[in-house]
Amino acid sequence: MSMIQRSIRSFVCRKGRLSDSNHDQWTRLWPQYGIESSTLEWEMIFGRQAPTVLEIGFGNGQSLLEMALNSPEKNFVGIEVYHKGLCRLLAQVEHMSLSNVRVMCGDAAELLHRVPLASLSTVQIFFPDPWPKKRHHKRRLIQETFVGLVAKKLEKGGILHLATDWMDYAYHMMSVLSSSTVLNNLAGEHRFMERPKSRPITKYERRGWRLGHSSWDLMFQRID
Repeated sequence: MSMIQRSIRSFVCRKGRLSDSNHDQWTRLWPQYGIESSTLEWEMIFGRQAPTVLEIGFGNGQSLLEMALNSPEKNFVGIEVYHKGLCRLLAQVEHMSLSNVRVMCGDAAELLHRVPLASLSTVQIFFPDPWPKKRHHKRRLIQETFVGLVAKKLEKGGILHLATDWMDYAYHMMSVLSSSTVLNNLAGEHRFMERPKSRPITKYERRGWRLGHSSWDLMFQRID
């Protein structure tokens, strides 16, 4: 009997019923801002040539919205698995009349395979689930295979920007990224970057600071 091996996921699907307003947002706005094409061509999707930023796991979309608002010359694509976060972002995109934001729904490790090679100027992953228990470390998104896939999607000179408030995960990230032969640490070997002004401070991050948590940023550049 053959068996299908299922990949380890970095998230847990929490099933919950969408409210009537969420359902309405999804029905009205997904056709306009959602991406479902099997092959992703950014120029066709956005109707222009522009640097394209991909944010993986945008949560409620706060940082993605702020960056898109502050950088109208760039395209922004967000990937999220939770429909409530997607609905909130879609509603805000409509409210702000942003034309430079599109979203995808699903597992980033699978969706990335559809992204053209060397087509992204930036990939950003802010505060992914740290899976703190040792037996769950295999679920962490930042692993060598995943980072290798991300690097292939970055254009030469493109940036992989990670942030976490979990120290153990920060050093895990540093170890994984430092082992890459095509990524260069912009802060210097095995050094963390000070938070760039371009990365918004989220409500989640401020709450962590009040609890005494620190944040770590890593910025690695694609080299040839």
